[in-house]
Amino acid sequence: MQAKAQNIIPPKFISPAKLPPIPNISLPSNVPQAISITAPSPEVSSAPPDHHPQLVDDKVAAFWDYQFLFVSQRSETAEPITLRIVEGKIPQDFPLGTYYLTGPGLFTDDHGSTVHPLDGHGYLRTFKIDGARGEVEFMARYIQTEAQVEECDRITGQWRFTHRGPFSVLKGGNMVGNTKVMKNVANTSVLRWAGRLFCLWEGGDPYEIESTTLDTLGRFDIINGRHKLLQDEDATPKVDVWDVAAEILKPILYGVFKMPPKRLLSHYKIDGRRKRLLIMSCNAEDMLLPRSNFTFYEFDSNFTLLQSQEFNIPDHLMIHDWAFTDNYYILFGNRIKLDVAGSMTAVCGLSPMISALSLNASKPTSPIYMLPRFPSESNGERDWKIPIEAPSQMWVLHVGNAFEEERDENGSSKIQIQASGCSYRWFNFQKMFGYDWQSGKLDPSMMNADQDKLLPHLVQVSVSLDASGDCQNCSVNDLNEWRKPSDFPAINQDFSGCKNTFVYAATSSGSRQALPHFPFDTVVKLNVRDKSISTWSTTRRRFIGEPIFVPKGTGGGGEDDGYLLVVEYAVSTQRCYLVILDSKLIGKTNALVARVEVPRHLNFPLGFHGFWESAGDCGFGN
Repeated sequence: MQAKAQNIIPPKFISPAKLPPIPNISLPSNVPQAISITAPSPEVSSAPPDHHPQLVDDKVAAFWDYQFLFVSQRSETAEPITLRIVEGKIPQDFPLGTYYLTGPGLFTDDHGSTVHPLDGHGYLRTFKIDGARGEVEFMARYIQTEAQVEECDRITGQWRFTHRGPFSVLKGGNMVGNTKVMKNVANTSVLRWAGRLFCLWEGGDPYEIESTTLDTLGRFDIINGRHKLLQDEDATPKVDVWDVAAEILKPILYGVFKMPPKRLLSHYKIDGRRKRLLIMSCNAEDMLLPRSNFTFYEFDSNFTLLQSQEFNIPDHLMIHDWAFTDNYYILFGNRIKLDVAGSMTAVCGLSPMISALSLNASKPTSPIYMLPRFPSESNGERDWKIPIEAPSQMWVLHVGNAFEEERDENGSSKIQIQASGCSYRWFNFQKMFGYDWQSGKLDPSMMNADQDKLLPHLVQVSVSLDASGDCQNCSVNDLNEWRKPSDFPAINQDFSGCKNTFVYAATSSGSRQALPHFPFDTVVKLNVRDKSISTWSTTRRRFIGEPIFVPKGTGGGGEDDGYLLVVEYAVSTQRCYLVILDSKLIGKTNALVARVEVPRHLNFPLGFHGFWESAGDCGFGN
């Protein structure tokens, strides 16, 4: 079927010879250190970088490859198009369903402003896979958030950024005094639940999407004030100085900066055994106060709220991802603090709003909060306000899974957590993805530091509890002793919150001398029981995003009986591919089942998080 595309501006190849050099860099003198994250101009050469003699040196090629991961895509396809299978074939036993992937689509407007990738407008991509017919249909639409509608002129197709976003600074008249900080771009994750489709962002309401057309239906208030504070029933609520400070901040944050009182996190969890959706929010004012209020909500498959609990933690924390087990919500406390000088420049619009915060590396340990999921059944266990201090200072990025092992005869138990984390010495709010807000440019060297142990890697956290819930031991180790930089841990979602054997993640082969760690080019499969490791790597000058596991659903084949979906970014030819891997064959030469090509004019930038929905799930999950 012919696609109906809007604002189609086919990306062209950038010739290094056409761009001016920037001095004082480690790359060859004829190569700029970073370029604006924007679509290439039409007047430059259309020959691929592989054909330029300047790109014989891998440093030069690596520089340009990194830029091409973040090329804005203004095209949309309003109707599904059938993609071309360029290698292999869609297996007949592949379950009918849809892979939803969101991420930023636009980074640069038509008036000189460039935003951080995390502030890029949400661009939803869908791949509907039909194994019986051997076909894959593709759609891509911008999520029409309030910011997107305001910033995109529907008549001319031009863009003018008016919202700062938390990580960016705009140019010209939109810079100083701009209070449009909460730029909800719905670009972080996707959820299909109770027959409804949502795109989420870190800090605001999700946007509901019509699943067949990808039309935006509007914001969905999933919280709607439904929560209660978990405290002792006989205790009298205490008011301290931070409560007073919170009341002063609320009208400023809610009224001036338009922040929602409850900021929804983009990462959710699905308890398949109980058929529940678990989501989490934090209070807006707590970003500036030395305390944290986190609220957890649990919904059934009809979106009926079953329970909600708010936990007031006396620590200044930032949480992106979290875990759950049968009895606990588990938070890795990434410690932060208020940066007074950064706050002043941020409020004035002279620096990103995120510069009001900095990392708090004052303690050599990492707090783990074990919050009771069902307090009435906790039987007076340990005080949840007192964290377990893990013996490693670690900024946790993503959690693959957590589960409780069987209690022994003494009532003791052990909790295992599989996650990705990095060093406080490496993590930097303002420089993620190598973004420089002052120039609006990218530098791949930040993501490829010489000390690879500082970078994100996979860890196994083990917590031993006695019968009263007190911690007897806590250890942090490399998962299966896999030490290469890695992120986006994933599992078969049927085992979420339960004991699992396999963990999948995106990692790097280390074959690129100039880009040894990021972007990722390899899928790693780790067997946490026998400690075996197997990998699949893409070819040269291609990168991958987050892997997604798709169970076959036939039963009897085991936990890894299924397929892995991963998007492959062929940056040297500016193409995107959906790759299907046989999970059981990872590490073997025949692991690749099919490679499906997205048309060049719909080539899209790096995606963040996705969701797989089998046709029979009806939005319940995997």
